[in-house]
Amino acid sequence: MLKFLLNVLKRLLPIALIWGAVLLFLQRVWFYRDPVRITPTDDDLLTSPCDGQVVYVRRVENGEIVSEKLGQKIKVSEITHAEWPEGQTPGHGWLIGIYMSPLDVHFNYAPMKGRITGIVHNGAKLNLPMVDIWEYIQLTYLRRAVDLFAKRYALENERQTVFIEGRVKVAMVEIADKFVNKISTYVSVNDTLRPGQKISFIERGSQVDLFIFGDVDFLVGVGDQVYGAQTPIARLSKPKA
Repeated sequence: MLKFLLNVLKRLLPIALIWGAVLLFLQRVWFYRDPVRITPTDDDLLTSPCDGQVVYVRRVENGEIVSEKLGQKIKVSEITHAEWPEGQTPGHGWLIGIYMSPLDVHFNYAPMKGRITGIVHNGAKLNLPMVDIWEYIQLTYLRRAVDLFAKRYALENERQTVFIEGRVKVAMVEIADKFVNKISTYVSVNDTLRPGQKISFIERGSQVDLFIFGDVDFLVGVGDQVYGAQTPIARLSKPKA
């Protein structure tokens, strides 16, 4: 019996060592990779704040978003967990959600030139998982579109909201997943950002919700893969003659 167990262990040991090396690589190298990104120089463009897949684009009216799933309106402040620094949430704009899988780069970047007017962090007693196993497979491996709007994690999980004011006003909401344990921030209130500048790093799976208050034309849609500091996601609309 002992000889049998030793033979089994000898066979499993190489497999265990391989998986251990893979996990170590993912933990120490893959999650922290920092590729060079070339940001478009067109000031009319807003670039993606992170790598990932677009999971929803929603219109904001009077500071609220209509949830088709829940059949009710969600206030901007329920997602940002913070009031606008000027004291009043801008009325009309857009919300775009980008899901970051463990396969994506996990740095977050400034979507445009502007000044940081506020940074608010809100913890949570328990972070809910963002997706179920089938949604995870579709998003991460099959790269299929999955609408995640109005799920509980988007309203309850730990988050950090960065308010930026430039040619338009934006709020970048970094939402933590169940297994995320750290958000590192590289900027401060009143800093002036250049387009594509690193703002933070959020570990493992996570999501960035970007509120845009101003007239823009979207260049991406649900299901599109985007890359932080590189992919144009919207263009400022030209004033009507």
